[in-house]
Amino acid sequence: MNATIRKIEDGQVIRKNVPFKVGDTVKVSLRIKEGEKERIQIYEGLVTGIQGSGGKMKFTVRKISYGVGVEKTFYYNSPMIKDIKPTRSGKVRRAKLFYLRGKLNKKDARIQEGKKALQVHSEGALETATAANVETVPAEPAEAPKAEPAPAPQTEQAKGEKA
Repeated sequence: MNATIRKIEDGQVIRKNVPFKVGDTVKVSLRIKEGEKERIQIYEGLVTGIQGSGGKMKFTVRKISYGVGVEKTFYYNSPMIKDIKPTRSGKVRRAKLFYLRGKLNKKDARIQEGKKALQVHSEGALETATAANVETVPAEPAEAPKAEPAPAPQTEQAKGEKA
């Protein structure tokens, strides 16, 4: 890509990090303009594909509405998107989940939940809690108890002398 075009596109990037991947369930908050009023509408569904990268990245979200599958494609850096919140992490082994188009009910279109780091919401910023953030005190080696010397085995002669 031309360096000049890349420089212009990088200046237009609104969001830098992508908090979700294919297979995750997300809530996309959209700004909808109706006349003079503006409202927020939430579109919740499963991310079925991510195309491109940087300023031109798009992602497709699929939901089932009244028994009908609905897919909508969003530009990740669109100013019409107020917020994107991942609600559930999914474990998939594909980059595009086209096979879900044939599944029209929620039970068939289920995705196994993946293991993801716990996210803690505090004062408007998401923080990821990992084991690296927690300080651990190294355990000091415990001293072995001092063993008393075992009595020497007695022979039959020694037993006879004591008796």
